[in-house]
Amino acid sequence: MHPVPASRRALARPLTVFHSPDYAGGGFDTVAKAGAVADSLTVAPPAHPVELVAPEPATRSELVAVHDEGFVDAVLTGEPRGLASSAGLGWTDTFARSVLASTGGCRDAARVAWDHGVAGTLSSGLHHAGRSSGNGYCTFNGLVLAVHAFQALGAERVLVLDLDAHCGGGTHDIVGNAPGVVGVDVSVSSFDDYEPGPGWSLDLVDHAAHYLPTIEQRVAEVPAGVDAVVYNAGMDPHERCATGGLAGITTEVLADREALVFGWAAARVVPIAFALAGGYVGSVLSADELTTLHRLTVDSAAAAAAGISDLGAPDGPGSLDQGEVA
Repeated sequence: MHPVPASRRALARPLTVFHSPDYAGGGFDTVAKAGAVADSLTVAPPAHPVELVAPEPATRSELVAVHDEGFVDAVLTGEPRGLASSAGLGWTDTFARSVLASTGGCRDAARVAWDHGVAGTLSSGLHHAGRSSGNGYCTFNGLVLAVHAFQALGAERVLVLDLDAHCGGGTHDIVGNAPGVVGVDVSVSSFDDYEPGPGWSLDLVDHAAHYLPTIEQRVAEVPAGVDAVVYNAGMDPHERCATGGLAGITTEVLADREALVFGWAAARVVPIAFALAGGYVGSVLSADELTTLHRLTVDSAAAAAAGISDLGAPDGPGSLDQGEVA
């Protein structure tokens, strides 16, 4: 295992969160919501400090290490248009800049987390993108780019923790059998499901009472040799989200989930880089409510960066009070 940097051993600093106005290019909910979350962090800062930083856009050479060259060039140029827009979001020059920026944010979050314990990006639209095409509103797989960033810094084993409502089939397509990469995927929808490879688990939860205990058990089972975590922090399991929501998964449940995840990483002294992932405005869930949900991730991560110790790190399988689940 790579030696733990002194800065990570004593977490007490502002949380670095990567964001750029370019993230919102294309205008679709998946990417546009990043601007609303960034604005909220300025207007109503968390109790613990957060620093918004513009990332360096992902480069072509970084992307072809994740995706097929023809797919990368299609997204960069717009041709062939069907492949360029395979995520289902259309294609424009602005859209291409958007995905380069938000994918680069994932890489930069991993780099900062490696030195300081926790960092994030307001990126979404990542885990359905496979090696040769986009899918499910995901174009480039920034989660895998973050894995590569951790590995380049010395991580021998990286955990992909995917708590989006939907399965992360794109991520598994790319690194599901890669040496030194393991995965925990707890979903409430079978969209983009897959047969887990060695070192990966995929749970499809169909009852809210099982949601937090399943997550807690799976992270408790993560091998001690994991050096870094890439966390896909989806808010679409929320019961008011029409795209993936499960009745009984309330705001309080998701707040407990975020405390559990960041508390577990802090207790293990393992760096964690997060992205926002799913969450969709609809007839029931408003834009303001969605922003509040994504703030749960940022606020818990900021508390971890400030060195807060009472984040709810699990003691082992079953230690959560199931009565907390609505």
